[in-house]
Amino acid sequence: MHPQTKYKSMKSLSIVIPVYNVENYIRANMESIFRQGLSDDCFEVIIIDDGTNDRSIEVISDIIEQHPNITVVKQENQGLSVARNNGIALATGEYILMPDSDDLLVFDSLPPLLHAALESKADLVVADFLETNDAETVIMQEVPQTEFTIKEKTGKQLFLEDLNPYESYVWRTLFKREFLLKHQMTFFPGVCFQDVPFTNECYIRAEKCLRTSWLLNIYRKREGSATYSFSKKKAIDMCIVIGKTWQLRHINGLTSPIIQKLEDNVYATFSVLFYSMMHSIKSHQERIEIVRRLNQEVPDLLFSKNLKRKAESLMVRRLPRAYLLVRDLHWKWIRHSRVEF
Repeated sequence: MHPQTKYKSMKSLSIVIPVYNVENYIRANMESIFRQGLSDDCFEVIIIDDGTNDRSIEVISDIIEQHPNITVVKQENQGLSVARNNGIALATGEYILMPDSDDLLVFDSLPPLLHAALESKADLVVADFLETNDAETVIMQEVPQTEFTIKEKTGKQLFLEDLNPYESYVWRTLFKREFLLKHQMTFFPGVCFQDVPFTNECYIRAEKCLRTSWLLNIYRKREGSATYSFSKKKAIDMCIVIGKTWQLRHINGLTSPIIQKLEDNVYATFSVLFYSMMHSIKSHQERIEIVRRLNQEVPDLLFSKNLKRKAESLMVRRLPRAYLLVRDLHWKWIRHSRVEF
């Protein structure tokens, strides 16, 4: 089983938490952080108050007063990416964890991960998570863990073998602060889904990594969260994210398997974009505007893995209206088939 190490007299970890209008969730988040069996001396919590206009800070004021290792930084609302960037800049710990403010940590999940990180000096330590809804979340904090095991990999091995393009979550990873600073890793401001290019780039650039099935996070899927609904703004953000991820193909020294996996990951985001757009955005003009923005962000987008992907990317670039028509007909056919069934 994992070592129950008490870390003292050093800042081993910085926990960066952006906070914006999460008064119903932030207290449980903070309580889970302080139920990890870690001494306050060994870690710091940096709360970035991103211009929240509800009672988020007020409802945890007693926790803030009780723990001298908590720092609250106020800023005008600039979004999750800027809040995280500012938190990283202020962090002093050897490792950085960036949980979402509406999620929780599994009780006593951090000590073995932090111990492994400090012992190995790995660039990344990637754990697993549970996905729940609001009703289940608190109950599942004390979920029984399996035996703690960990496997060492290079970043590129981790990228090829473990990165699910639909689960590019930064909150499941302990990042070595020196690694983030060395490669000037930051989140692109003002854009949803920035975890995608950030995680892809971290995996590609990392040298020594650790991967474990140990459960760290409880991911709460809730209405009103950043990933729950879809809109024109989020579609535009996804176009930007596709462009940022596609650009990673130009990192020096990438092998063909890495480039192909990057293309696969971009295609996954591309597919989510068009599925969500056809499902949620009814205005044809708005759909056209989104495709135009995609072509602006990724003018050289061309999938090569098979004929279907290649045809899709060519149609988006050269015949966007025709491509949207085909997608729309396909979506209507799917809905009609479901009704008949």
